[in-house]
Amino acid sequence: MIEQLKGLIDRAEGLLQQLERQLPPAPAPTDWSALAFRWHSSGGTLQAIAHPHTLQLADLQGIDRQKAVLSQNTRQFLRGLPANNALLWGSRGTGKSSLVKALLNAHAAEGLRLIEVDRQELVDLQQIVDLLRGRPERFILFCDDLSFEAGDPGYKALKVALDGSLDAAPENVLIYATSNRRHLVPELMSENLEARVVDTEVHFGDSIEEKISLSERFGLWLSFYPFNQDEYLAIVHHWLQQLGIEQFGEPARAEALRWAQARGSRSGRAAWQFARDWAGRSRMFD
Repeated sequence: MIEQLKGLIDRAEGLLQQLERQLPPAPAPTDWSALAFRWHSSGGTLQAIAHPHTLQLADLQGIDRQKAVLSQNTRQFLRGLPANNALLWGSRGTGKSSLVKALLNAHAAEGLRLIEVDRQELVDLQQIVDLLRGRPERFILFCDDLSFEAGDPGYKALKVALDGSLDAAPENVLIYATSNRRHLVPELMSENLEARVVDTEVHFGDSIEEKISLSERFGLWLSFYPFNQDEYLAIVHHWLQQLGIEQFGEPARAEALRWAQARGSRSGRAAWQFARDWAGRSRMFD
């Protein structure tokens, strides 16, 4: 009898060992000393980003108003004062994402931390928020280049996180999102047919109301527009100086304009890319 019992125990231990090998590894502890993180749904972990971008606010040209407004909102947040979740929307390459990254460098010493959350992982927002609740740092959840399609589960999760849960939002967490779309979703011409006029007032149809309902939950909207030629050239000049090229003569100006024309965009991104190309070519034979 004792031998049979011992055999059963040995078999049970063997089965437990097999199960343990099949279980996912325990999530690694969060390195809270890091300045920036990336959320991973698979393990439910915050992965520290070893080398965050080193952009400075002074490097962002042509968006002074947007810088001032978002900087003020962020300073309020860091001081424990009321502040808003923010949606930065508009033309590509105009500094939306760069502005958020530069704010981290400007305020990291004051306890600001940045967590990048991809669109497909927005369903984990509540889990992330619960992890951060009560921490002494101040966290911005950074949702970059957002765009939703019909039925996207992240759409509802973001709505709930912004303003739709019974749980009170922790005072040490804000959401900053960027998008090329003002309402984060495609807007169809056919949906305008649902609008009606009542006593000279326009009332949108249910489809439009539903789409607007997400973007309206951001307390702060900042719009970004394409740069004109002078603004674009000023950004090129700034980056060339940062790369050690002091002279910005007519050959460089003409080449910078051709560069933008070939890309169909006078954006800050195009200016940065041209400056790197020109600075590199200029030094090839030094």
